[in-house]
Formats: sequence, C-alpha cells, structure tokens
Amino acid sequence: MNQKELKELIEFLIEKDIAEFELERGDVKVKIKRGGQATVVHAHGEMSYPAYVAGGAAEPRPTSAAVPPIAPPASSEPAPEENLQFVKSPIVGTFYEAPSPGAPPFVKVGDTVEIGQVLCIVEAMKLLNEIESDVAGEIVKKMGSNGQPIEYGQELFAIRARK
Repeated sequence: MNQKELKELIEFLIEKDIAEFELERGDVKVKIKRGGQATVVHAHGEMSYPAYVAGGAAEPRPTSAAVPPIAPPASSEPAPEENLQFVKSPIVGTFYEAPSPGAPPFVKVGDTVEIGQVLCIVEAMKLLNEIESDVAGEIVKKMGSNGQPIEYGQELFAIRARK
C-alpha cells in the first residue's frame, strides 16, 4: 500500500462516514479509527517503499503503533498583506523543522529564503520529504511545530515575497 492509496482510503472512509476500518495485506496491517474531527491511523508491519533521504543519510527514527490525532490547521494568521505567500503541506505527515534532532532549523522567522530552498521536512510513512520554498522573500511566520502531525494543504510558513 503506497501513500496515495492510503490517502484515497482515508478520504473514502470519511466520505462514507465509516468510523473504523482494518486491512491486512501480507505483513502490513492498517487499522483506522475515526472519532470526532480527528483521524487515528495504526500501522503494523514493515512497509516496503523506496526511502527518500534528506541530506544523504537516513536516520533511524523510533516507530510507534499509533499516530496521534491530526491537529487542525492553526487559526492565527498574519494580517493579510499584498505580497504574503503561504507554503502549504503537499502531504499528510509529521513536521520537522531540522534535518536531524539537535540540528539547527532549516529556517526561522526573519530569514531570507530563495526559490527552491528547503524550509522543513514532512515525514510520511517513513519517507522524508523536503518542502521547498516556491517564492523568494522573508519568512514572516512559521505555523508548524517540530514533531507535530500536519494535514494535506495545511499552511506551514508565511513568506513576504520580494518585490
């Protein structure tokens, strides 16, 4: 089961208002329970995916049988400005502000960034996905917290575009 299939499965379960679902494929077991606005996903077994490695070396991460409920997107946003661009998460996963624990963050508020510069990592199903800036400018606000679960389309950074 790949990331796209898992996303489609979750969307289908939400659409059909199914509260609990369990699937076993070989040594992979996925159990999804929904309650209220949060979705909890339990995955057991070894997922076989090619690993995308940020910075050239994979770092072992502790795995957990349960993923905490996904937090709703942050409601506090900077005042609307003409040149303010938002970098949104392209996937559901876990937000990491640095390439490894104890390392300095990729960017912080006040930093100037260029197009293609790495802003953070979103880990999804043991794959590390570098999130890059699609605009040059200054970081005005960081909406993600290190280790926080994030949703597809959730705003991660506000960048004041360079004129």
